[in-house]
Amino acid sequence: MAKNNAVVGVYDSHTKAEASIKELQRSGFDMKKLSIVGKDYHTEEHVIGYYNAGDRMKVWGKLGAFWGGLWGMLFGSAFFLIPGIGPIMVFGPLVGWIVAALEGAVVVGGLSALGAGLYSIGMPKDSIVKYETALKSDKFLVIAHGTADEVDKAKSILKTTGAAEITTHEGVLAK
Repeated sequence: MAKNNAVVGVYDSHTKAEASIKELQRSGFDMKKLSIVGKDYHTEEHVIGYYNAGDRMKVWGKLGAFWGGLWGMLFGSAFFLIPGIGPIMVFGPLVGWIVAALEGAVVVGGLSALGAGLYSIGMPKDSIVKYETALKSDKFLVIAHGTADEVDKAKSILKTTGAAEITTHEGVLAK
């Protein structure tokens, strides 16, 4: 596995997160190196639906337009119910990292499945706890990874898109 870098932007709303993704796309950033994580709100009246390989969710919940718009732009998607955080949608390569961490029985004290996925690629535990806390507070994470130059480019773009916080991580694994 090659060493890579990552930059994580924390956004207060789905509209700001979506704007950052669209700006990264306009700049030519490789969408296969981008993940987004956010809570999805559902009740008995707003069933999320199910996803299986090669199919789409039929019902998306209250943020349907947001999640549906990301479906075509980002590679891979999943819905997870994370105890302590709630229902989250994950798009991009982070889906594979979470699944690999769960399949490999990566257990990291105090971290959720999401945290285990981030930890498995080399993100520090204190940052993961911060990201999980942000998700509990209904914020959204936009994660770009790649070479140092790619991450620097993504970071400079994220700085212009209203992120509440931006953190760079060096030496995460690229799978």
